[in-house]
Order: sequence, then structure tokens, then C-alpha cells
Amino acid sequence: MRKMQPFTLRLGKVWRASSPSLRAGYRSCAGFSTHAPLTHAPKGRFLHISDEIQAAVHSNKPVVALETTIYTHGFPYPQNTALASHLESIIRLNGGIPATIGVLNGVARVGLSPEEIIELTASAGKPETRKVSRRDLGYICGLGFMQRKLNGGTTVAGTMVLAHLAGIKVFATGGLGGVHRGAENSMDISADLTELGRTPVAVISSGCKSFLDIPRTLEYLETQGVGVSTFADGREGKVDFPAFWTRESGIPSPTVIKDERTAAAMIAAQGALSLSSGLLFANPVPSQHSIPKTQMDAIMAQAILDAEKAGSTGSDNTPFILARIRELTGGQTVTTNRALIEANVVRGTRVALELSRIEKDIVRKADGIRLPDTSRPVLSIEPAVDEQIPNAKGESCEFARDEELQADVFVAGSLAIDLSCDFSPDKKVGATSPQPQTSNPAQISQDIGGVGQNIATAIHYVDTKVQFFSVVGDDSAGSMAMERLTAKGFSPSALVRKPSARTAQYVAVNDAQKNLVLAMADMTIMEGCNLEIENVWRPQLERRKPRWLVLDANWDSRSLQQWIKIGKDIGINIAFEPVSVAKSKRLFASPADDSSVLGVLPDHAVSLATPNSFELASMHAAAREAELFEREDWWQFIDAMGLSSSGSREKLTSITNSTLVDKGTPQQSIQLLPFIPTILTKLGDKGVLMTQALRPGDDRLSSPAHAKYVLSHADPTHPTIGGIYMRLLPPAERVLAADVVSVNGAGDTFLGIIIAGLAKDRQHSLIDLIQVAQQGSVMTLKSKEAVSPKIRELRGLL
Repeated sequence: MRKMQPFTLRLGKVWRASSPSLRAGYRSCAGFSTHAPLTHAPKGRFLHISDEIQAAVHSNKPVVALETTIYTHGFPYPQNTALASHLESIIRLNGGIPATIGVLNGVARVGLSPEEIIELTASAGKPETRKVSRRDLGYICGLGFMQRKLNGGTTVAGTMVLAHLAGIKVFATGGLGGVHRGAENSMDISADLTELGRTPVAVISSGCKSFLDIPRTLEYLETQGVGVSTFADGREGKVDFPAFWTRESGIPSPTVIKDERTAAAMIAAQGALSLSSGLLFANPVPSQHSIPKTQMDAIMAQAILDAEKAGSTGSDNTPFILARIRELTGGQTVTTNRALIEANVVRGTRVALELSRIEKDIVRKADGIRLPDTSRPVLSIEPAVDEQIPNAKGESCEFARDEELQADVFVAGSLAIDLSCDFSPDKKVGATSPQPQTSNPAQISQDIGGVGQNIATAIHYVDTKVQFFSVVGDDSAGSMAMERLTAKGFSPSALVRKPSARTAQYVAVNDAQKNLVLAMADMTIMEGCNLEIENVWRPQLERRKPRWLVLDANWDSRSLQQWIKIGKDIGINIAFEPVSVAKSKRLFASPADDSSVLGVLPDHAVSLATPNSFELASMHAAAREAELFEREDWWQFIDAMGLSSSGSREKLTSITNSTLVDKGTPQQSIQLLPFIPTILTKLGDKGVLMTQALRPGDDRLSSPAHAKYVLSHADPTHPTIGGIYMRLLPPAERVLAADVVSVNGAGDTFLGIIIAGLAKDRQHSLIDLIQVAQQGSVMTLKSKEAVSPKIRELRGLL
């Protein structure tokens, strides 16, 4: 046995050095086979497979295919967009990778991006948007080659074809087509059934719709060589093949399986045996959403009779019957539809996970090595997030585990669904800005956003522990926002769900250079959150005492003042993001004689703010209107600096420039400095104006290198004030208009990186942090994401 060891080691080296084709052959001998290697998939102008899907299939990650006919011909826009995002989020939450499949602009696509999904779903209901089965793929892609670019939602059959070409083995959908009643005369048999007979993809569905001929459907599948199994779903004994809206059909399932691993083993065996047919796994609708069989039978009989009377036949028959069933059930089938597709997507993801584990185990055995199974655990969405989310009164709140709340920074702000509309004119026209009072061509993208969420994401990306507090509505947008936030790695238990409120939404209209032209924001859900702040979030702040609390101005004035008072009481540094010209005023909403919240240095509450020049002017105006510049403690600070209330024009011009001084930007920041001792004013391509009140003993007060930036010195005997420092820092990079993808989130990225650096407490100078934060802002400007994931590259600089 000892003599065999060198041979084994040599074999391992040969294996690791061998070509992928040799490895594939070896794995096939070991009982593993990939049905359609990506190298054999057609590319170019007819089929596009996303980089994420290609990489995932290549590394045997759990990929789940999704069809798009449900979006183009099932749900109207924008509900279909929300559903598409929701189903993809379910897959990611449960550890899988979604591959939404459709035809966009004449090109078949596997792994649609969020922007592509929006474009496809927005075309729903249009005559030129096709329903694409196997027979239609050549037609629609051929027309695309000839520059007639149509969109199409793929049916079960069409999705199977494209999934197989991409090497995807698991496909989750709602229901399957079948043999229609009277098919012995009409020959009306769904192409889904023949596709299952010739394409090796496993389909998870809730059976076929009840008005079809289920016995003949199962007979036809048997003839096609398709294995049909039904998940027992906790049942013992006889188990029926499900009939879509109802768990019982009266027709026994050919075979019954108990769990996802059994299904995955069947898929692996099917591949190893090189069988070219698919598998159908029927997943019954969740019992709480199942419509009783007797009720459904009577409704179906009525709907079929009505269809006959109306003369509805052929391709019009199914839509007519479905619409009539929806009417007869009072819309109950719509709720059931959604429940079963969600359940099928969860089940399909679990099957894909088990298949990934089985295939990796086979490969490990073929490699002659043993590795621990590192597949991600399944996260069930069914008890879901709602059980951990407190209601609007803060009742029944379950806090996150201790390790989830061990954060250096807490961010309290908005979580919203962001729509970015970029003006996209015909190049021949030459227009650069959208025209008012008419429709404009645009490229529209959707993601989660919100100023608070963006800031928290930036902090998270640069590897600083952060917790995010926000509120969402009990609606589909809220579910999508929570799922995407959870997928980013945030705990949902610090979110509050308001049953009667709308989740915040933000729509940005940008010109051709991606500069903001107009924005519309619905942030009413952020108003009146005083009970949540006191009963839900204050206890978490008191328990953890983070270094920083970041607030955005989407909170209403009363809530914002409440947050500031809590932070001040606990002794937490507070950073303020003004958000907009109108909302920036909310910081100064308390009466002038109330110094309990906005005190003057050293009794200040807010330590840092990051307005742009317009927001700074608005904040200054609000403070003046609130008569804050008449307060005695404010004048004591100004007098201690030996300044006039507006500073010296000559000195200000030498430090900044005459344009800024003429606008009053340096003067405004000085006058606000007693209340906010560090103000970083964002000036776009002109850089950042840093204005800071220095404490006694600060090295910059005596440094020759910093002397020209020290605007004034306080009396050396003053106990708390040393001087005022002002510096105009140039931008990190001059960004060409053509390189700007989106301006949304650049300022949020800036503040997030600043706070992340301050929280790390590594003695970085604020100037160094500003320069790093400016680099991050540039990365976000060049990214389609609200916060560019590329800012992770900056972690080593903090």
C-alpha cells in the first residue's frame, strides 16, 4: 500500500494540470455529466448568456432558470417588474443564482440584468411583444438579426431550450401546459410536454391547470419518456398529482418523493445516464392557499361551458378560461398563483442546492480529495422576515443576534425603491435634456436605494461594521426592498414594517450627461415614526453605543430632533446628510430658545455634515429664520474666534476663491460651525470645502504646513475652542461627462467612506479620508449601482 502513494500523488498532479476536457471525460466516467457545455452554446447575435450565469454553471453553483411569459403575458407593468425582482430575490435569499430568461431586442438572453428585466416587463401587453416557445426562437432571433428587434417572454418550452443551451439543469415555474380536453379531435397539446420529452431540464411546477385533461397529460408525458414525481409535502399514503390551484386532482402521481435531495439525485442520475428527456417535479400549492377540489371543479365546469358558448378556441381558449375562473373565484386564483410560484421557486432553489452538493461531491471523489461541504445553507423565506419585523408601535419586536448588532456605525435613514430615468435621445436629434410635458425616450433602471441605505452600503463595502435602521411598507415594494437588503448582508430585524404605509420610492430624471434634471420622492413613510424610534431603535443604540450615528434628512423634523436628542443623551457622534435643499432645513426646526438639541460647541449634538453648496445655503437660511444667529452662545463662539460673523473676505478668498466667496459658501459654513464643528461642502467638480472648528492643542494650529488654512486662532486660554480651519480640496479626478453612468449615490458614497474611516479610529487625518472618499464617489459616478461595489478596493486605505 505504501508503494501506491507516490502514484496517487502523481495522479493528483496530473489531474490538476490536465485540460478541462480531460477532466470532463474523467468526471463522466465517475458518473457525472454536464448536458451542454457552455463552449458548445451558440453565441453572438442570437444568444447571450450573462457572465454571472456562465461562471456559476462552470463552477457547479446552484442556478435556477425562470421564465418570462408570466411577466409579458401574465401580469401588467409595473407589477410584473416587482414580481420578477421578488422571485430573483427569493432565489438569492435561499442560496441560489437566478437566471431569468427571455428575448430582448431580438436576442435570446439567459440571465437578464435588472435593467433588461425592466425593459422587457415594460413591453408587456404590446402587440409586438411575443410569447416565445421553441418554434418561435428561430423566427424572433432571425428577425433580430435582420434589425427587426422584437421582445418576447419565453414559455416553459422556450425557457427549457435556452436553459439547456446555457447548461442550467433546474427550472422553477408556476404551472405546466398540458393536453386540452377534446385533444383527440383538436390535437391541442402543449409544446411544454414534447419539450420535456427531448430536453434534459428538470421542471418544478404545481402540475398543470385543472381545466386541462390531467390523465391524458400524464399518459402523454409517459409516452415522451418524462419522469413525473410529486413532492409529498408532509403527506403519507396516496398522493395526487396537483392541479395547480388545488393540491388534489383525484389522479394519483406516478411517483412520490419526500425531499429535495431525492429530486437532485434523480437529476444527477439522469445526466450520468445521458438521458435526453427532462424530469417534472410537481410541487403542490401551499395548503393555506389551496382552493378545495369540489369548489374548483364546479368553477372550471362553468368556465369551460362559458368558453364553448363564446366560441373561444385555439390560442384564445386558455386566456378566456383563466379570466373567467378569476372572475368566478372573486380573484382568489390571483393570490393562489402568487403563492404557488413563490413556493415553486423556493423548492427549485433547494433542489438546485442539493444538486450542486451532489455534483461537487462526485467531482471531489473523482479528484481523489475530500473537502468540507461549504455550500450555503438554505434560508427559508416562509416564516420570513415578517416575524422578525416589529409593527408600527414597536410591539413584538425580535432583536437581531448580538453579533449582528456589534456595529461601529448605526445608520438611520431611508430605504427606497429607486428608479433612474436617463434621457436617451436619438443621436441624430442632438438633444441633451428631456422635454417637459411630453414623453421622452429613456433608459430606466431599478434598484433599492434611499440615502440611508446607500450610506450603510458604502460603509459595509469598505469593511466597517454597520447596522441600518429604516421603515418599509407592507407591500410588494417593501418585500423586495427587504429581500435585496438582506441579500447584501444586512439584518432585517432593525427594519420596521408599517402595515398601512407605502414603501418609499424615488424617481430621478437625468439628462443625456446623467445630470439630475428632476427628481420625485415619496418619503411619507418616514413621517411620524416617534414610537418606533423610542421603543424599537433607542434600546438598540443604548445597548451597543456605536461610535457614530448617521442620520439623513428624510425623517420629518420631529423624528430628526428625536434621533439627535437620543444620540446626544447616549454620547454618540452624529453625522448629518441633508439629502435635498428642502429637507436640509429640518435640522433647524426647533425653536431658537431651545438649545437642548442643537447646542453650541462643546455642547453640540451634530459633529459632521456633508451638504452640497445649495443645501448649505438652505441650512443657513433655516438657521437664520430660526434666529439661531441671535443666540448668546452663538455670539460667544464667534467672539472667541476674533472674527466678524462672516469672516475676513480677503482671507477667505486666499483660502478658497472669489467665486465661492461671492456665493457666500465659506461665510455660511463659518456661521453654522458653532452648531456643526465639521462641515464638508461638496462642490462637484470643484472639490470639497472643508470647514472645521479646532480644539485647543490641535497640531494644525502650530504647523507651518497648515498655517495658510487656519482662518483664525482663539485666545490661547479658551478651554474648548482653538481656531477655525478651512481648506478647499481639489477633486480626486476630473470625470468626463461620457464616463458618468449615474450621479445618484455619489454623495452618499462620500459620507459613507468618511464615516467608515472615522469609525476605524486609526488616526487618519480627515484630509486623507476626504481624498479616499472622493475616489469612492468617482467610482460610483462611473457605476450603474447606487453605490459602486468597486469601492471595496479602497478598504486598505482606511
